[in-house]
Amino acid sequence: MDWNSATVWWIAAGLLVAAELATGSFYLLMLALGATAGALAAHAGLGPAGQMLAAAVVGGVAVFGCYRRRSRATRPAPASHNPDVNLDIGQTVRVDDWSADGQSRVQYRGAAWQARFVGAGPAQTGPHVIRAVDGNCLLLDR
Repeated sequence: MDWNSATVWWIAAGLLVAAELATGSFYLLMLALGATAGALAAHAGLGPAGQMLAAAVVGGVAVFGCYRRRSRATRPAPASHNPDVNLDIGQTVRVDDWSADGQSRVQYRGAAWQARFVGAGPAQTGPHVIRAVDGNCLLLDR
């Protein structure tokens, strides 16, 4: 079997995609783009140096662009404060009494939970909103 350089580049691109699927590293997909550029350069008739240059430039620029985009992205809130992760955040509970240190026991979802007041001002009885969950303690605000 006679393999030309384009075939080697396509196989390299396929192996990089398979490695990305196994590891979940998006950077491997960017390197697969570089290998694809090398294969297209081989199809265009460029020599080995041109193929390597095309693969290096496209793969390097893609990895750098992916890195810059990820480093500039806003970080999601920690899971204890993120309502997309913890559906309890934003729900309302009723507090009947508070201890002197700002702690209480509340009924929520059919169970007794510890609660701590994290809002401004003194803790008062009545409805409160869950702002975060710290282990088995609800952090409440008015």
